[in-house]
Amino acid sequence: MAGLIPQSFIEDILARVPIAEVVASRITLKKSGSSLKACCPFHQEKTPSFHVNVQKNFYHCFGCGANGDSISFLREHDNLTFTEAVEELAKIAGVEVPRDKANQQEYSRHKLMLEALDYAAMRYRDALKQHDDRDVATRYMQRRGLSDAVIERFGIGYAPAERDFLSAACSPKIKQALLDLKLMSQKYDKPFELFQQRLMFPIRNARGKTIAFGGRTLADDKAKYINSPESEVFHKSSEIYGLFEAMQANRQLDQLLIVEGYMDVVALAQFGITYAVATLGTATNAESLGQLTKRCRHLIFCFDGDAAGLAAARKAMENALPLYEDGMQLRFLILPEGEDPDTLIRQEGQERFQARVDRAMPLSDFFFKIYGRGLDLTVAEQRGILKERAEAQIEKVQSRVLKSALRTQLNSLMFPRRDKEFKSNKAPRVEQQALASARVVSDPDTALCLALHYCPERAPDFLAALENHEGYARCKAFADFLAAHQLQTQQAMLLALATDREGRREQFAGLFDRLEWLPDAQQAVSAAEDLLQRIQQEKNRHAALKAAKVNKLPSQLSESEKRALKSISRSREGQ
Repeated sequence: MAGLIPQSFIEDILARVPIAEVVASRITLKKSGSSLKACCPFHQEKTPSFHVNVQKNFYHCFGCGANGDSISFLREHDNLTFTEAVEELAKIAGVEVPRDKANQQEYSRHKLMLEALDYAAMRYRDALKQHDDRDVATRYMQRRGLSDAVIERFGIGYAPAERDFLSAACSPKIKQALLDLKLMSQKYDKPFELFQQRLMFPIRNARGKTIAFGGRTLADDKAKYINSPESEVFHKSSEIYGLFEAMQANRQLDQLLIVEGYMDVVALAQFGITYAVATLGTATNAESLGQLTKRCRHLIFCFDGDAAGLAAARKAMENALPLYEDGMQLRFLILPEGEDPDTLIRQEGQERFQARVDRAMPLSDFFFKIYGRGLDLTVAEQRGILKERAEAQIEKVQSRVLKSALRTQLNSLMFPRRDKEFKSNKAPRVEQQALASARVVSDPDTALCLALHYCPERAPDFLAALENHEGYARCKAFADFLAAHQLQTQQAMLLALATDREGRREQFAGLFDRLEWLPDAQQAVSAAEDLLQRIQQEKNRHAALKAAKVNKLPSQLSESEKRALKSISRSREGQ
């Protein structure tokens, strides 16, 4: 894209327009020393970590790593292309953007296509309000219960049953653009338009520009829905219907619900589910997934409960596996058979439908639901079929954490008693039992370290609990480091390790290499507390037995006390 605009102009406009002026027009900045700061607009946070360096004319977020110049900021914040971001900067500076003559023609062609699409969208909206034959469209929308507000929000219109509705009143340039977009044809020297007697859904890109249309028949056409043909401004596989509207309705997109149709998106929005979008085509492919994950890291795929819906869900999951990155949440919501989001939310209302969304199945669970479908896992041969189905897909996963978690879950299904078979020659039995019930990691020392990773402020408590205990060397060293530096939060701990010059970063680099899967903070801390409680109980029992040995003659000890003392002696010999 840089070839369209001279590089010297780009450098000049970056130097001419202060980045603080650009950023401050979009978010609130506060003075902080020699820089300006704010809560980052690119990820959720409560403590400001987004800094604008006025002298060097760039921004950096210490939370998510986002950084760049004014052009980068406009592209990410306003969802602009490179050229559009440069044009926006030029507008702020009050200058014209010089263009290479060889590329001016192509740019003008694209611009004219977008103007033609805007013209078509306006004509379709007007027809829905005042065309003589609009009753067929208004009756349909009344039957579907669409409000005026949601019709306006999504720009829904009506294409009358006229072969030249758009072209009859437009300029020759717009008419040629409509021909280039294949919204009309002159094959037989007479205009014949693609959309006739259809309810029209404008497809907008992330910047709100109309780039295509979807049309729902209001007659008896065999094709219930048709889309605009692919063009220079519209590539079906990479566009998402409703994304612009979702971004307008939600300042921060915490999650996106991916459904299958235009009416699903519109109906959900009317009932307050304003974060629903739809991919264009029969399956959620890698390209559309890439567009979605750029905007949001938490995706919920919602499919009908019939065979076609399950097949589409499986395809979406298989396309998502190679793209999964740590920090993402991918979940799956399968609706009751015979229902779709449009019909279901009208029956249940927002609250009950939202409860369904909240209960959506995590990717790992859905993975085994799909590949274990129809199998009896009590039969060894059928467990082998599951293994064959699952392993090929697990190999596609790039994330080490997810791949390890899927393999662990697969092994637990292959060998159901595996979770009960924790064995160690050195670890006390009480610690094995605590770990087995927690299902966190393969050794107690790592389990305690993981809890400290989540709650570093607990380091003094852990040190006190492990005092005079000969094991848990890694946990003690980690807790000593946290306590010595008085690190109270996870963020403070990560910062201390990142800036460490005493070799602590290297010392703790492999602390969690033994992890098989990563539980959440509540699970990890709960498991650690249970383990420490059992260790303390064991210490109390040992202390009581020692006191008995000191205060009683051997002949006065009970048989149970004698056995317990022998057990302590054997335990010491084995250490």
